[in-house]
Amino acid sequence: MRALVLLAVFGLVAQLVDGTLGMGYGLTSSSLLLLAGLSPATASASVHLAEIGTTLAGGASHWGLGNTDMRLVARLGLPGALGAFLGASILSRLPVRAATPVTATLLAVLGVYVLARFTLRPARQGGTRTCPHRTRFLAPLGVVGGFLDATGGGGWGPVVTTALMSSGRTAPRTVVGSVSASEFLVTVAASLGFLAGLGGTGIRPGVVAALLAGGLVAAPVAAWLVARLPTGVLGAAVGGLIVATNLRTLLAWAEASAQAYAITYTLLVPTWLVLLSVAVSRSHTRQTGRATTSLSRRPQRQEAGV
Repeated sequence: MRALVLLAVFGLVAQLVDGTLGMGYGLTSSSLLLLAGLSPATASASVHLAEIGTTLAGGASHWGLGNTDMRLVARLGLPGALGAFLGASILSRLPVRAATPVTATLLAVLGVYVLARFTLRPARQGGTRTCPHRTRFLAPLGVVGGFLDATGGGGWGPVVTTALMSSGRTAPRTVVGSVSASEFLVTVAASLGFLAGLGGTGIRPGVVAALLAGGLVAAPVAAWLVARLPTGVLGAAVGGLIVATNLRTLLAWAEASAQAYAITYTLLVPTWLVLLSVAVSRSHTRQTGRATTSLSRRPQRQEAGV
């Protein structure tokens, strides 16, 4: 019972991250499940089965609010589903000993990607409500994002959302809404791949139910937080957490010495703190700029009223 409660907390934390950043459910929950001792295939399969419910609810919400470009959903989701099925089929057939470093390395790399995404190079803001990119760009992006999502237990949001936002050609709300809606197709395909590869023997219904329950509880909280927490600061914190947890998994797999642990985290923690401080400073500068702009406009409004 205690283990199920802990898993529900994992799902809650992961959904809080995903709901406020538009990415990170799979990365966060898979990293925590690996840290808890689950095999890579079981962790990724459990996450994707739980995500069927969360992505369906999220995609429907975005569609209802007009945040989706359905042509973009199809052109991303169908290639993404193909990549996810292939990735799940490959991962489910790898021995646990071989799969652990592969999955942990992918998660660590994606964690670095998230960390850099929210600190060193924030995405530009686009304005068009429909995506101008063609299928020759979107199809390979979908396949790669889906494959990494299945093999790493997460990665659809960090890869696809960041690639589209960094171009600055599509409105952020359209990017987030369309990527979230298309993730349902990716999640279903990955789940089918794991079920075909594992035959249901590696799936733990209790793990899936606990993750789903925690995610559903966190969903309204995340919606409340998204308007109040600086996304850059949260992204930097989560990216560093993903890197730290998966480096620990890799060190444990390699049976590293205590000295190796000390050296790794002596280098990692100060770097993480520096990047986090950059994100905090940038967020403070933006808030100060907004406050200054608001104050400068107020006298003009008062004079206009007089």
